[in-house]
Amino acid sequence: MSAQEPAFIGIDDRRPRPRARGRRRLGAAALVSLLAALSPSRARAQQQGQEGQTAPRAPEGSTAVPRGQDGAIVTPPASTAAPAGQATPPRALNYTPPEYPPEAEKQGREASVTLQLDIDRDGRVKHAVVVESAGHGFDESALAAAQKLEFEPARRADGTPAPARILYRYSFTLKTAAPPPAASEPAKPAESLRGAVLASGGDVPLAGATVSVARTASAGAAPAAAPRELTTDEGGAFAFADLPPGRYQVTIAAPGFEPLSVEEALAPGEQLEVKYRLLPQGDGLEVMVRGTRPPREVTKRTIEQREINRIPGTNGDALRSLQNLPGVARPPAIAGLLIVRGSGPQDTQTFVDGTQVPLIYHFGGLSSVVPTEMLDRIDFYPGNFSAKYGRVQGGIVDVALRSPKEDGRLHGLAQMDLIDARVLLEGPVPFLANTRFMVAGRRSYIGESFGPVLEAAGAGVTQAPVYYDYQVLLETEPTPSARVRLTFFGSDDALELLLSDPAPNEPALSGNVGLHTAFQRLQLRYDHELTDKDRLDGVLALARDDADFGIGPIYFQLDLKTLSGRLEYTRRVSKGMVLNAGLDVFAGLYAVNLRAPGPSRPGEPPNQPFSTRTLQEVSRDGDFFYPAAYAELELAPTARVKIVPGLRLDYQNLNQQMTVSPRVNGRFDVVPGFPRTTVKGGLGVFHQPPQFQEVIPPLGNPGLKSTRALHYAVGVEQELTRHIEASAEGFYKQLDELVVGVNRPGSVQLDYQNVGSGRVIGGEFLLKYKPDDRFFGWAAYTLSRSTRVPEPGEPERLVPFDQTHILTVLGSYRLGDGWEFGARFRLVSGNLVTPNVCNVNEQSCDPYRTNALFYAPTGTYTPIPFSGPNSERLPAFHQLDLRLDKTWRFKSWRLSAYLDVQNVYNNANSEAIQYNYNYTARQYVTGLPVLPSLGMRGEF
Repeated sequence: MSAQEPAFIGIDDRRPRPRARGRRRLGAAALVSLLAALSPSRARAQQQGQEGQTAPRAPEGSTAVPRGQDGAIVTPPASTAAPAGQATPPRALNYTPPEYPPEAEKQGREASVTLQLDIDRDGRVKHAVVVESAGHGFDESALAAAQKLEFEPARRADGTPAPARILYRYSFTLKTAAPPPAASEPAKPAESLRGAVLASGGDVPLAGATVSVARTASAGAAPAAAPRELTTDEGGAFAFADLPPGRYQVTIAAPGFEPLSVEEALAPGEQLEVKYRLLPQGDGLEVMVRGTRPPREVTKRTIEQREINRIPGTNGDALRSLQNLPGVARPPAIAGLLIVRGSGPQDTQTFVDGTQVPLIYHFGGLSSVVPTEMLDRIDFYPGNFSAKYGRVQGGIVDVALRSPKEDGRLHGLAQMDLIDARVLLEGPVPFLANTRFMVAGRRSYIGESFGPVLEAAGAGVTQAPVYYDYQVLLETEPTPSARVRLTFFGSDDALELLLSDPAPNEPALSGNVGLHTAFQRLQLRYDHELTDKDRLDGVLALARDDADFGIGPIYFQLDLKTLSGRLEYTRRVSKGMVLNAGLDVFAGLYAVNLRAPGPSRPGEPPNQPFSTRTLQEVSRDGDFFYPAAYAELELAPTARVKIVPGLRLDYQNLNQQMTVSPRVNGRFDVVPGFPRTTVKGGLGVFHQPPQFQEVIPPLGNPGLKSTRALHYAVGVEQELTRHIEASAEGFYKQLDELVVGVNRPGSVQLDYQNVGSGRVIGGEFLLKYKPDDRFFGWAAYTLSRSTRVPEPGEPERLVPFDQTHILTVLGSYRLGDGWEFGARFRLVSGNLVTPNVCNVNEQSCDPYRTNALFYAPTGTYTPIPFSGPNSERLPAFHQLDLRLDKTWRFKSWRLSAYLDVQNVYNNANSEAIQYNYNYTARQYVTGLPVLPSLGMRGEF
């Protein structure tokens, strides 16, 4: 049977494989019987009949009974009666394997025995009879084992326990004994591929399943060896040792279950851990959860597809879910910013399929620039990231686009909510083998709702807020070991207002206020497994970025045309050593146009309105070239240890500087296996070149150097249960040679110098429930402090985006029958502001203090800061968000609806301080009130 795409894949951090998998639909009969059997989610089933008998009703026309071993799937008989209404069937809590009849084993006999079990209100087996006999001692062995079973009892619709009658099937399968190791064998071979085979719909292992691996042919590789085959043990586990790196076709088969065939890629020096779930024979749905490869970074947080669009408060937008992870601060108001571990928003880079993009969120942070439906995974590195990334000292967000579906059919979706509308279409390209496409687009209509709000606030709307984004993807596989992907994607945001009444302290700022940002990317990706030990991954992109801001006669325009690319070569040097080496190039042309007020006129006080100064114009264009090279070693001296030293070299032609960034991190499994305990740590040097306006003359200083950050981190990860994992990590960042701008007398631009310094210290804590069939959720807490020293000798001060405490608790639960409910609660320290008037609630407030100076020629007041910069913290932010989803499934399509409500109890969170005209009084400016969003989606 051909490989199929799983409906859910637990995302790992391995490189994307050339082939995706198609989808098979689960027949209604098989699905009901499957969920009624062992699903840990306790699927509901229709039940009716006499009092005192509670058992799910078998679907009409269902003749196949799921089989299994090691806790086989159970299915209620069609004749069994149950009380009317909704109820939950019994769920197996343990499994005791039956003894294989000795005579039958000697004769090589295999069989299946179906039992009818009566289970009481306490979940104990009160009576067991054979329904389908096999003889030869199998019946007696099955009956003896059944008496040791324990169940979660069946429950009526009101939740009370009730007796039940179910069918339970044991499968007896002979195992091939492995030959004893030779006496001279020096050591156990290292495992390359290990995992477990489970019954789909629950975590019940399948013993005796056959697992075979066969090397697939690839260009330049040695001829494929003969397939290797083994059977799973009592816990459903298997392990293959000493498999060479490459791609393998893995086939799993068990009596009474659909065989599963998938392709896996073994990376050099890595151990791959997987879980395969088999379905009962008949139409079914493949479900597979992959194990994770140890990351090349100290901390890497991956958001899985089960979580990716169900997090409450994000309006179903996957990239907005990043704001719920440890180390990420809450941005002010509705600003679409990422503030990571006390660094500025400009200190974090975002990549889409390996190509950097200038922004991640549309206007106001209401939506991301890449639709959730196209995402494969989101990898977030809050610090101590690999030498693969550079030119940044904060964090990294790497978004991977998924491959189009390859089941040979067209698929699409259309969605509308109160913010935007989107469409997506994907499928095969006619007349081109192994070639697929995906095209998507989105447009907002928030202007229709924000426009009246802005007008009511006194702003005349010339162009209401609007954004677009669009994506076109074409993917093909010229050989079984290579993949080529061509992608074009872009984004556009525009807003224009008419200010009829200027602010009192800036009388010349009136007229149109406009903001327009846009970017486009034409990207080519190439991934090729050259040989058993060699791999090549490359990405090349042509790009254009536009930014245009204007207010009255003042404007700023930036136009960038760039070429970026990355080429990485991976070589398995030896069994415990992998080399990653690459080139990273960023080059292009820039054009900057600026009209802005010049310096103060002679004799004019320096604290007068900015807008009344004489305007000066500056235009500048040129080119830039930022090449880099990096190398890393992944060292695994034992299966429990991984050390990754790396070195990165960067050059910037605008300031003619070469930087060297050594880094190292490592992980050690103190307790391997389950429950795993891992300690980790790392340190490294990270450089970030100055921004264009800071280094390009005459606006900037070409003598600036790159800023430098030293990252230190140490942490621990602990598995508590199969689904629950806890982690804690402490971090410290030392910031040097920060760029600081000061006013230069007689010049329009600031004087930029590398005189600043700073530090960030904190801890992150995460308690996460890994996604299962019903639930996912986590609790994240960050404690941090971020300070800066603008110039030597000045006092240390907190930065505006410092947030001492950040707590996020969220979860989502599938209620059954297509319903899902989720909630998110956030409690965050307030943002910092520089006060111009004291808070009257404070005892130290002096009501007779002079707060502003009056300037007669312009008739305006200039505030006198009440205290130092960022010396007052706004009240704490807290908010509850709820989300409700409903899905209706039809024969060939699916309809879903959701209600996402932010700030449910309408808390008036303070986002800023507003003053009156002469700065004698002030009040808090509150953020968004309760904000509901209702959406509908159709998919086929």
